[in-house]
Formats: sequence, C-alpha cells, structure tokens
Amino acid sequence: MEINKIYHADVMRFLEALQDNSIDLAVVDPPYNLNKGDWDSFKTEQEYFDFTFQWLSLLIKKLKINGSLYLFNTAYNSAIILDFLKDKDLIYKNWITWYKKDGFSATKKKYVNTQETILFYTRSNNHIFNYDDIRLPYSSTDRIAHAVKKGILKNGKRWFPNPNGKLCNDVWEITSQRHKEKVNGKVQTLSHPTVKPYEMIERIIKASSNENDLVLDLFSGSGMTSIVCKNLNRKFIGCELNEAYILNLEGLGFEIGRL
Repeated sequence: MEINKIYHADVMRFLEALQDNSIDLAVVDPPYNLNKGDWDSFKTEQEYFDFTFQWLSLLIKKLKINGSLYLFNTAYNSAIILDFLKDKDLIYKNWITWYKKDGFSATKKKYVNTQETILFYTRSNNHIFNYDDIRLPYSSTDRIAHAVKKGILKNGKRWFPNPNGKLCNDVWEITSQRHKEKVNGKVQTLSHPTVKPYEMIERIIKASSNENDLVLDLFSGSGMTSIVCKNLNRKFIGCELNEAYILNLEGLGFEIGRL
C-alpha cells in the first residue's frame, strides 16, 4: 500500500494488508458503541468488544519496536480494553483524561460526563517522546514570574522555571472541536460527529513522532489526524469505510486508495 493515502476499506482487510513493523505512531479514534451512526452501532456489547479486540490484535503487529499507540474511547470501554491489553505486546504508559468542556447534560442520577479517555501505549521503552515539544504554560503566573528572577528553593537547590513552560500532564483541558467552530455563538453540524480537536492531535503527533515518521490514521473519519500529519511534515496512511466520510475526505484533497 502507498503512504499519504486514506484507503476506502474495511478495517480488518486494511490491517491485514498493512506491512508488519511499519508504523511509528498509531492514533486511533474507533467506534465507541454509542450509536452515533451505523458505524457506531453494535447488536450487543460482546459483539462490540469482539470487533475491538480483533482489530487491536492486528494493529499491535503493525507498530515498530519503538512505536506508540494512542487509543480514544469512553472510560468504561477503556477499562475493559486496558484489561485486554495487559497480556499483549505493549507497555502501558498513561491513562489520559480529556476534559472536553463540552455541552450541557440534565442528568440528575449521576455526575455529568465531560471527559473521554486516551490510552497511551508503546511497544518498548525505547519509544519516541518529545516532551519539550509539548510543554504547557505555567498555571501560577505570579509565582513563576518571581521564580524567574530568584528561583524557588527545593531540596536545598534553586529551581528556575523552564522558559517554554511546564511538562505536560495526563489531564488535558481542551475544548471540543464543535465548540471551537461555533458561528455567532451557535454550535454547527460538523462533517463528522466525533471530530477531535486539532490541538489535541497535534500534541500527540509532536510528542510521539518525528518528521517523516509514518502515522497510522485508523478509522480516519474527518481526517483530522492526517491533516495534522500534513502540517507537521509526517507521513500518514489511513483507513475509512463510510462512503460519505470518504467523499468528504476527497473534497479536502486527500488521495483515496481502494483495496
């Protein structure tokens, strides 16, 4: 298969055709079984997890030994996936909580859900992680301004803040894409119901790949991961089965492959 293409194909067929040990980074936003569309609806929970575990097992073999995997899902599904992956050829790194700052819920029987989960795994401990490229602004600006001049005494040594900010933590406060693209204060219908924010995908790709690395955009959907790859000088290869999303990707200028 050719790189810098998104293939119109079933995910299992696509992964079976993909070369083993070829992917530097996989960014995967799969179905959650939340009935967002036909592609996100399964007859039973068991059918959903059978499907999920099947493509995950195929995917692991495609990662290079220094490759990484980021997997989006609900917290509930992620807990079950975490258990499945504990005996696989992957090393668990982080359970990242994405605080979406999204929407309104009138639920009065439980806490309002404003988060999704991103599981971060690597094939080995010799993985790429460009921590300096994803530093964040310090929260306490007054304290940091003071520390720049005189430092802060820690364990008998003076600590001075990094001019590029603090290290990135595992709770990401990033506004959802649908709220980023409001028009006159109103949420718009996007090309895909679960588009992930550009800055979040950018953070993942900057952290866990280098220029010219190959990124896997499985379940491409809106093509956000591939868009970010283009802008950051990464190679990509993707897969999407839904015909409407494929047509939208063609409209965005992506070359579509067929299997």
